Amino acid sequence: MKKFGYSVLLFFFTWVSVASGQDVDFRVSVRDVVAVGDQFRLIYSVNGQATGFRSPAIKDFTVLAGPSQSTSTSMQIINNQVSRSVEYTFTYILQATTEGTFTIPPASVNVDGKTYQSNPATIRVVKGNAPAPQQQQQQQQQQQVGDITDKDLFVRASVSNSNPYQGEQVIATYKIYTRVPVAEYSITKLPSTAGFWSQDLIKDMTKLNQYRETINGVEYVVAEIKKEALFAQKSGTLTIDPLEMDVVAQIQRKANRRGFNDPFFDSFFNDSFFGSTYQNVRKTIRSNPLNINVKPLPAAGKPSEFAGAVGSFSISSSIDKEQLKTNEAMTLKFTVSGRGNLKLMEKPNLVFPNDFEVYDPRVTDNITAAQNGVSGSRTFEYLIIPRNPGDFTIKSVRYAYFDIGSGTYKTLSTPDFKIKVEKGSGGESVVVGAGVDKEDFKMIGTDIRHIKTGRQELRPLNSYLISSPLFPLWMALPPVLLIAFILVWKNELRRRNDLALMRNRKATRVARKRLKAAELFMKQKNQEAFWVEVSNALWGYISDKFNIPRATLSMDSVNEALKNKNVKDELIDQFITALNNCEFARFAPGEKSQVMEQLYSEAIDVITNTEQQLK
Repeated sequence: MKKFGYSVLLFFFTWVSVASGQDVDFRVSVRDVVAVGDQFRLIYSVNGQATGFRSPAIKDFTVLAGPSQSTSTSMQIINNQVSRSVEYTFTYILQATTEGTFTIPPASVNVDGKTYQSNPATIRVVKGNAPAPQQQQQQQQQQQVGDITDKDLFVRASVSNSNPYQGEQVIATYKIYTRVPVAEYSITKLPSTAGFWSQDLIKDMTKLNQYRETINGVEYVVAEIKKEALFAQKSGTLTIDPLEMDVVAQIQRKANRRGFNDPFFDSFFNDSFFGSTYQNVRKTIRSNPLNINVKPLPAAGKPSEFAGAVGSFSISSSIDKEQLKTNEAMTLKFTVSGRGNLKLMEKPNLVFPNDFEVYDPRVTDNITAAQNGVSGSRTFEYLIIPRNPGDFTIKSVRYAYFDIGSGTYKTLSTPDFKIKVEKGSGGESVVVGAGVDKEDFKMIGTDIRHIKTGRQELRPLNSYLISSPLFPLWMALPPVLLIAFILVWKNELRRRNDLALMRNRKATRVARKRLKAAELFMKQKNQEAFWVEVSNALWGYISDKFNIPRATLSMDSVNEALKNKNVKDELIDQFITALNNCEFARFAPGEKSQVMEQLYSEAIDVITNTEQQLK
C-alpha cells in the first residue's frame, strides 16, 4: 500500500510538471527603485530556446555592459521519459543618471518560430541610497552564506624552474581547479612579466587541456588556462604578479520542502530531476604570485663570440655555388637549430672578402611554440655578389652559446668555403664593396672623368627677372595665393567645427578600418577581438553617420534612422540582422570559424550598400 501511495504521488507531480511546462514565459526583472549613480542589472529571461533577441531602446540610463547571454538547464520526467528544459537570460548592466520615473519598452525574442514580447520595466530613480528590494537582499544573503568556497574553485600558478639562469627558458602554467560546473570565465588582469621576454604557448583557447587531479584526497577538474615561455633578461629576484579572472559557476539549489520525514521522500525529492535549479554565481579568483630567482651567467670561461644564446643548439651552413662569374649572385645560409631563446638571437659575425658585395641577411624563422616550450630554427640567408675574379675563401664562423644541460659555454664552428670566381662578360666592375658595410666603397680608375656632353643652354649677359614683362605678374601671384589659402582654410575650419558633419564624413572610413582589423583577427583566429571589431564597425557606422550617441543606440533607433534617410526596408532588415548575428555569435558555443567569415562578409555588404543608398 505504501508503494502504491508513492506511485500515485509520482504520477501527480509528473503530471503537474508536464502541465506547467507548456507556455513560453518571457519576462523582465529589475529593481523598482534605484539611486542616482547606482549600477544595477536589467535581466530578460525566457523558458525556451531563444533566438533573435531584440533589445529595447534604453534612452534614460547609461548602458555599461550587455546584453550578455547565459543559459541554464533543468531536467524533468514525463511519462517515465527524461526531458530537458532550457532557460535563456539576457543581462544588461545599467547606471542611473537623472532623477525621475522611467519606463523601458518591452524586448522581443523568437522561440520555436514565434515572436514573444516581455513586459515593460518601470524604474524610479531617487537621490541618496535606494532601498534594496527583499528579493535582492535574500540573494545577497544566500551569496554571503558562501555557496562557492576557495576549496571549490581556485587558480594556481607554477613554473618549471624557479631558479633558472638568465636567458634560460622557463614555462609558467596557470591552472584552474574546480569542483563545480563552470559556465564561462574571463581573464580580467594578466600577470605582469616585467624583466622577462615571454611567448604564449596556448594558441587555441577554445580547446583547453583538461584532466582530473586529486589534492589532499579531493578530486578536481583541472584546465590549463594560460601557459607561456619566459626568458629572463636580467638576474636577481623577479616577481610575477597574480593573474585575476572572473568565473561564472553554476550552483545547484534545492527547494526547501517540509512535511516529509520519510527517508524515501527525502532522497526522492532531493534527486536532480525534482526541485533542483541551477543558479549562475560570479566569483573573482586570483592566482598566487611567482618569485623567480634568476642566476647570472658565469663570467668564467665566457667566449668572445658569445652573444646571449642560452639553451641547447646546433648550427649548419651551406652555399649554393662554389664556382661562378663576376656580378653573378650566390647565397650563403647559416642556420641555428635547437631549444631556447631563438627569437632573441642576432646574426652571426661572418667575415667576407672585400671583393664581395654582401646584402643584409634575410631572417627566416621556423619556430614552434608548443606545450613543452619554444624550439625550432632560425636561418640567416646572405645574398653575395663577387665583383672581381679570383680564388676566395669565406672563413669559418664560430658560434658560442651557454648550454643549460651542462651549465657550461660551448662553441660551434662552420667549415670554410672555397669560392672560384671567373671573369664575366662585359667590362671590369668599377665598384668593390669594402667588407660587409656597403656604405663604404673604393673607387677604381676614376683619375680621369668623362667629358660632359649634351646640348648647353646659353642666355644673354646681364639678363635679370626684374626687367622681364612677366615680373609684375610674379609679384601679384603670392598675395593672390595667400588670399585663396585663407579662404580655403576658413571654410575647412567651419566644416571641422561641425562635429556632426565630420563624423558623417569619417563614418565609412572608420568602419572600413575596423573591418580591416577584424579581418586580421579572423586570420589569427582571435575570436573575441574579431567580434568586438565587427560590432564596433556596425554600431559605430550608425552612430557616426547619423550623429547618434553610442549610449542611446538600439535596434529601434537604427531602424528609425535608416527609414528617415529613405533606405529600403530590405536593406534595413539586413543591417539589423547583421547586428543581431554579431551579438549572438559572440556568445554562442562551438566552432565559429565559418560563422566569422559569414558575418564578416555580411558586415561589409550592409555598410557598402547603405553607403550607396545614402549618396
